[in-house]
Amino acid sequence: MKLHPSATMPPPLTSSTPNTWAYDTMYRRVDRDILRRLEDENSEEFSTPEFQEAKLKIADLRNELRNSAPIRHINDTGPDLSSWHLAMSDIVSNQQTYLTAPWLAAEFYVYRRVLECFDYFNPSSKTFKFDPFLKQKRSGLQTSVASSEALLKKFSKLPPKSSSAGLNLAILSALWGNKMDLSIWPADDVGGVDVFSDILEEASGNLLWDDTDRLISDMLARGSPGENGNRVHIVVDNAGFELVTDLALADFLISSGVASCVTFQLKKHPTFVSDAMESDLLETVEYFGGLDGASNPFCVAASERWKSYLANNQWICSEDFYWVQPHPMWDMPTHLSSTLSSTCDVCFVKGDANYRRLIGDLKWDYVTDSFQDVVGSYFPCDVVALRTLKAEVGCGMVLDSVEVAKEKDPSWQVDGKWGVVHYGKTAK
Repeated sequence: MKLHPSATMPPPLTSSTPNTWAYDTMYRRVDRDILRRLEDENSEEFSTPEFQEAKLKIADLRNELRNSAPIRHINDTGPDLSSWHLAMSDIVSNQQTYLTAPWLAAEFYVYRRVLECFDYFNPSSKTFKFDPFLKQKRSGLQTSVASSEALLKKFSKLPPKSSSAGLNLAILSALWGNKMDLSIWPADDVGGVDVFSDILEEASGNLLWDDTDRLISDMLARGSPGENGNRVHIVVDNAGFELVTDLALADFLISSGVASCVTFQLKKHPTFVSDAMESDLLETVEYFGGLDGASNPFCVAASERWKSYLANNQWICSEDFYWVQPHPMWDMPTHLSSTLSSTCDVCFVKGDANYRRLIGDLKWDYVTDSFQDVVGSYFPCDVVALRTLKAEVGCGMVLDSVEVAKEKDPSWQVDGKWGVVHYGKTAK
C-alpha cells in the first residue's frame, strides 16, 4: 500500500498567473531562452539534411508554446509512452494548455516533447539518442574546473577523521552547487574562475530551514568510521559543477567510512537542459582524470578515487524513466520504492525540480506545513532535500527567516539565493 502526505493536500501550482515565475517559464523562458539556445547550439547539426525534420519540429513546438496550445499526448516510439499517457490523460482530455495545466506536468512534458522532435528513441532515425543539451553540459563541465579544484582542495585540508566537519562541508556544497543550474545560468556566464567559493561564503546565512546538525548526528550514529556505514542514495539533479559537488559528497561519505555504498539515481534521458544521466557522470570522472595534474592536482586525484569507487561497486549508477517524469514521489513505482526501502538508509534528493516532485508541486504553506508531514510521512526511507529555491512552492520553513528573505530579496522564491536542508524520517 502506497503512503501519502499526512498533511491535507492543497491544489497544484499552475502557470496561469502573470508576473509569476511559473508563468514566465512556460510563457517566455522555455521558448525564448531554452529552446532558442538549443537551436543556436545545434545550428551546425540543423544545417544538415539528417536534422531538418527535427529542426522543423522544434520550430513547431516553440510555436505551440508561444500560443499556449492545448497539450497533446506524446507521439513517438519511446518505451515510456504508457507512463506519459497516464500522466497527461486528464490534461489532454480536458484540453488544458501549457499555461493552465499543472506547472510540473507542463514543464516536464515540454522536455519530453523535445526528444519527440529528435525521434530520440527510434533506432532507425539519424537522430537516434542525440542529446540536444550535450554541448551545454560539456561546456558546464569544462568551465567548472577552477571551482571544482578549489572545492576539492577544501576537502583535502580537513583534519583526519573530521567526519562532522567534513559532512557539514559536503552537505552544504551539494546544496549550494544547485545554484549553478545551466537552465538559468548558462555555462559561458561562469567560466574560467572559481565562483563557487564566494557563493558558499555568501550563502551561509541564507538557509530557511537547516536540519544539517540532526542529519549529521543520525548518520554518524548509524555509520561511524570502521563500522558498516550508511547505505546512501543520491537523486541527482544537474550535470556540470553541481554534479561535481554531488561526487564530492559521495567521495567524502565513502572515504570517511560514514557510508559503505552510494547509489546515484540518474536520469534515463536528456531533460531540463543539464539534468545528469549516467553518461554525464562517467564523462565527468574521465574528464577530471585527463586534466593537467600540475594545474589541477585535486581534480586529477579525485578522478582516480572515483574510478576506484565505481570499479569496486562502492559507487553504483542507476537510471530510471521515473526520474524524468512529473509524477509526485508518493506515486513512486513499486520497484523504486522497494529498492529505497530495502537498500537505503538515507536518500539525498537534489535540486528544485526533484523537490517539487517530493511535495507534488502543491501549494503547501511555507511555514505551517512541515517537511515531515508532507514528505517524511510517505517516503520509503529517511530523506534529505537539498534545495535552492527556484519555484514558488515550498514547506517547512522558519517564519522569521522567510520574513527576512522577503524583505531582502523580492525574488527570494525563485532566484536560487535561498535554500533549505530538510530531513524527514521514514514512517515505515
